[in-house]
Order: sequence, then C-alpha cells, then structure tokens
Amino acid sequence: MAWGLWGRARGGPVGALTLSALAEGIQANQGQTPGRSSAGPQPERALEPEVEPRSASAIPPASRELCPSPSGQGPAPEGPHQEPQSSWEEGALADLALYTAACLEEAGVVGTQATALMLSSALEARGEHLEDNVSHAPPGPLTLLLRSSKVYVLVRGLLAQVPSLAQGRPRQAALRVMSALALEHAREVVCALLPSSLPPDRAAAELWRSLSRNQRVNRQVLVQLLWALRNEARPELEALAATRALGEMLTVSGCVGATRGFYPHLLLVLVTQLHRLAWHVRSPDTPKVQAPWHRGPPHSHASCAVETLKALLTGDGGRMVVTCMEQAGGWRRLVGAHTHLEGVLLLASAMVAHADHHLRGLFGNVLPQLRSPEDTQRLTAMAFFTGLLQSRPTAGLLREESVLERLCAWQGDREPTVRWLGLLGLGHLALNRGKVRHVSRVLPALLDALGEGDARLVDAALRALRRLLLRPRAPVRLLSAELGLRLPPLLDDARDSVRASAVGLLGTLVQRGRGGLRVGLRGPLRKLVLRSLVPLLLRLQDPSRDAAESSEWTLARCDQALRWGLLEDMVTVAHYDSPEALSRICHCLVQQYPSHVPSFLSQTQGYLRSPQDPLRWAAAVLLGFLVHHTCPGCVSQDLLDSLSQDLGQLQSDPEPAVVAAAHVSAQQVALLTHAQAGPRSLRLLLRAGLWPQLCPRRPPPAFSDSPFQPRSFIGRWGCVGPG
Repeated sequence: MAWGLWGRARGGPVGALTLSALAEGIQANQGQTPGRSSAGPQPERALEPEVEPRSASAIPPASRELCPSPSGQGPAPEGPHQEPQSSWEEGALADLALYTAACLEEAGVVGTQATALMLSSALEARGEHLEDNVSHAPPGPLTLLLRSSKVYVLVRGLLAQVPSLAQGRPRQAALRVMSALALEHAREVVCALLPSSLPPDRAAAELWRSLSRNQRVNRQVLVQLLWALRNEARPELEALAATRALGEMLTVSGCVGATRGFYPHLLLVLVTQLHRLAWHVRSPDTPKVQAPWHRGPPHSHASCAVETLKALLTGDGGRMVVTCMEQAGGWRRLVGAHTHLEGVLLLASAMVAHADHHLRGLFGNVLPQLRSPEDTQRLTAMAFFTGLLQSRPTAGLLREESVLERLCAWQGDREPTVRWLGLLGLGHLALNRGKVRHVSRVLPALLDALGEGDARLVDAALRALRRLLLRPRAPVRLLSAELGLRLPPLLDDARDSVRASAVGLLGTLVQRGRGGLRVGLRGPLRKLVLRSLVPLLLRLQDPSRDAAESSEWTLARCDQALRWGLLEDMVTVAHYDSPEALSRICHCLVQQYPSHVPSFLSQTQGYLRSPQDPLRWAAAVLLGFLVHHTCPGCVSQDLLDSLSQDLGQLQSDPEPAVVAAAHVSAQQVALLTHAQAGPRSLRLLLRAGLWPQLCPRRPPPAFSDSPFQPRSFIGRWGCVGPG
C-alpha cells in the first residue's frame, strides 16, 4: 500500500516520539507552541523537529499556506493554483488517516495519546474546533476522507487505548476525535463500538456517553442504534448490545431531546424487544444465539432493556410513568414470560395518565404493526392499542365503527390472548363518552365470552359488562334478562378473580336498577337477586378476600335497593363471627319471601358438600337459622328428609367445627319435622298466612364460635383492645 507523504517508519514500531513530532509539526504550521491550545492568536515561529526527513513530522512548507491562521483571517483568494493545492492537501490528510490507523495498531499508551493530539491538531489546523455541544460547527475534513474500513480500525484502536489515557487533554482529545468520526461515519463508529457493549465495557460506555454529549452527533448515532434494534435480519445479540449502548447514551442529560421525531417508535421497539426476550425464555426449543464477542450473562439482557426504557421515559419528563410502573409491579410483569402483555397494558395506562403528549405518535406507530406476521411484535402492538383506548382523545383518532370492527374481529381469533385483548378494548371503549353506541354489536361478544375456559377472558368480559352498566342509559333490563342464567354459576366459580368480578357485576346491576326493584317489579332483575342471596351470604366467608369484600359491597346495594334495613347486620356478619346478626338476616328473608324459602334451603344444602371448610361451616350455620325461622308447612317433608340426611353425613367431617355446626342444624331440622306432624287444621291455618301468630316457638340454635374467620379488625394497625 502506498502511504503517501507520511510513509510508515521503517526499522521498528511507531513510537511516541514520531507521533509527537507529527503533532508538533502540525501545530508549528499554525505558528503555535507544541502542547498549547490552538484557541486564540499565537506568535509565529517555525519549529524544526529533530527527526529524520522521512519521518511523519516532515511537513512540507506548502501545507503552511493551506492552513488558516489562528487570527481568523479569511481564506486565500482564488488563483490558478488553488485547485491543485486543495487536491494535494486532501490526499495528504487521507494518507494521514491511514497512517494514524496503522499507528494505533503498534503504538503504546504514550503513542496513543500523541495520536489523539495529532488528530485533533490536524482538524484544528483547518479551523475545525471539535468541542462538545457545538451545533454550528461545519463537518471536519478528515472524517470526510476516511475510508469506512479504516474508520472501524481507528475506532477499535481508540477503544483499546482509552482506558490507559490520562485524564485531561489526551483523553478529551480522543473523545473529540471519536465525535468527529461519528459525525460523518456514524454507521462505522456504531458497528465498531457495539461488540464491546455486551458484556458491558467501561471504555465503550464512556465513548457512548461522549457521543451523546455532542448535539450534532447524538441524533445520528441514535438513528443507527435504532436501526440495529429494529432490524430483524441482524443477530439478536447485536440488538441487545445496541440496547445497552442506547441506555448509556440516554443517561446523559439532554440526549433524549435528540429522539424527537422517533421517540414513540423507539419506545415501541424497546418494549417489543422485552417481549422477544420473554418469548425466548418461555420457549424451551428456541436455539441459543451465540456470537464470538458474547460473554455476558443472558439473564441481564431483560434488566438492561428495562433500564434503557426507564432512562428514555425519565429523560423526557416521564418520571411519574416510571413510578406508577414500580408501584403496580409493571416492570416485573414486562420481563415475565407469561405476564409481558399485562406489563404493556400497565405501561399504556401510566402513559395515558402522565405522558399524554406521546399518545398520538405512539398510536400512529402501533397501527401498522397490528398486522405484523411476527407474534411478539403484533401482540405487543395489540396490547398498546388496547391500553391507549382508555384515552378519549386517542380513541377519537379512529372512527368508532372502525375500532369496533377491529375488536370484534379479534373475538374470532383462535388465540385466547387476542380474544382477551379484544375484550379489554371493548371495556375501555365503554368508559369513553360517545363510544360504543352500538351496544347490540358489543353484547353478543361479551356474553359469549362468559362461557370461555380461560379466566382472563371471563374476567375481562365481566369487567366490560360492568363498565357498560356505568354508562348513561345503560340497558339494565336487557342485561338482567341475559345474565339471569349466565351469572349465578359464576358466583360459585372455582377461579377467585372470576368469582369476585361476577359478584361485583351483580352489585352494579342492582345499583343501576334499584328504581325498578323499589316499586316491586317482578322482572328478571328481582329474580336474579333472589337467586343470588344465599351465595352472597355464604361468600362473606370466602377464603378469597376480593370475593368476600365484593359480596359485602353487593349485599349493601341489595339492602339499599330492597329496603331491608339490614346494613348493620350484614357488615357485622362480614367482619365478625356474630350468630345474632345472621339470625336477624335469616328472619327478614323468611318473612319477606316465604315462597322462596324452599329455594333458600336447597341452595344452602348444596354448599354442605363444598371442598372448602369455611363454606361448609357457613352453610351448616345458615341452614340452622333458616330452618329455625321457617314455619311448619312452608317446606315439603322430602326436602326436610334430604336436609337431615346431608347434615348427618357431615357428622364424619374431618373438621370438628363443621361437625358441631351440622349437629346443631340437624336438631333444628328435627324440630321442624316434628312441628309439621301436628293437627291438619293447624297446618291449614299456617298455609293461610297466619303462621307468624300461630307458629309454636322452638329453641334457637346455639352455635359455638367459628375457628375460621372471626374477622375482627381490632388490632390490625397495632392497636389493642380495652384492658
């Protein structure tokens, strides 16, 4: 290879003396003293370095005429020899670039420091001051002439020697040279630095941060990193290295401003990458991708992406988004193999609440990816689309018919996750005024989802129906009729979340339809409430705290709508072991709904076979009070015999408290059976409605305290009772 004017020194490796002489010679052509800054005018004096004529410091006198003086004089007037001189200078600088790259392969620490000074001097000799955060400086001529392959070699050489450079001008000069190279060769610089970013390299991290401080450079570098992130044809580990590099750059204050214009796209790419990482963790058959420069632990990849995402949000003023995600466990869900989409929904909700200025751009980037053939990209986009529908302005960007058509189409997908996201989207639309006017199109999809086997789908459908009821002019009567057969089985569903949501939906339905219940309408809602009273009372003892609290809230709505006046007793039963309060509730139900007493007894009987000990105990106790307040003649002898048989089977229950409660209730059934065997005339009077006055008194049941849930809240906050 021809090395031009500055040929490779022969007879040994390049040393610090040769490189220093180069720097001093360049500075001498500017009339400066070696080692001093080029800023400001300096007295001219020629320096003759004591080296061989073939050394790199042999600067021809012609180069002195081509460098502008430090005093800021204008360029030389055009003449007949202007073009040949410029051509010569460009060739000399090109050879200098090649020579510098070769020097870095052989020079030691001191030589690398001198090389950095030489490159800075070469650029400053042309009047190009490479200072950080200078956005108006023109591009350097050296970077325009460097070949791509030599840029890569130069960057790798600087990277190898940066840790050994002394703090101060040598180190800053090397960083300025890196910025100069990235200004015109961002792609080559990024490619050269990426292999050292995974596992993390301190020198590479310092170089990434130095690139982010230069406002003319950081945007170009960020674009190259984004391309490495989103290019699916590139190796996976290269995308991870780009993520780590991006995280280093975003830690510098003000670098996020360079992402203007592609901020939403960058955010979406980072979240999608987290989905890919979670997907590969979940799939055991996924081949492991290796690279010659990969030595880092794979478990750190997801945390690196999360930290990069946090830096992106925090730098743009989204600290509240980060805080909301931390409080809701969103970051943990984002990296989970089965909870990633839940984390995306939480992130979308946090952005709707605290970063609405990015919603339009994010929504626009999400729409094209809804039809992506890649599952991770498509599902992540669907989750964002669903979550962003919570924002009324964002949901208003599309016509309601278009959104409904898309969400209803998702209900026909064979993937349960897609159907689940569609149901969530319908629920979000129900919260927006002016949306979901076509309830007739939404209800069939929501009602059909109640029969799904996936708990997520059923729970999402129940929540969407509840939100529909909260809208003005909600179809209460229609929903009461449709839910009459579908809702009661869900009150006893084995899944805790489904059970709690079903009870909450019933409470909302009663709250919205309390006007019709008060005037005594015997419509579908009244029938649904009466069918649900026993499950609601027993679910006050539900092992699931959400289901128990939801039952308490729904019973309070029923008490308000039907004017029982039992709110205090219901709250007492919900939080304390109080047989007296439960007895008053049973007495009220038997008095107000005598025709439904057999149904109440039959429903309670079914819970005697529950696999949960608290529910078996609660059913035995409730059955004893219902039987005690029931007058002879209101129930058939067959029902009493069946109750006695089931209570007798509980005498062998493994739980002693259940055995004791069953024994007390069996005595009440025996007393009622004996009372029904009285004279025929007495039975006729009882059936005529005179039983409250003529019914003989029977001793009330006496149950021992429950060992399961005497749920007094005294002492919860560290307080103690009196005494």
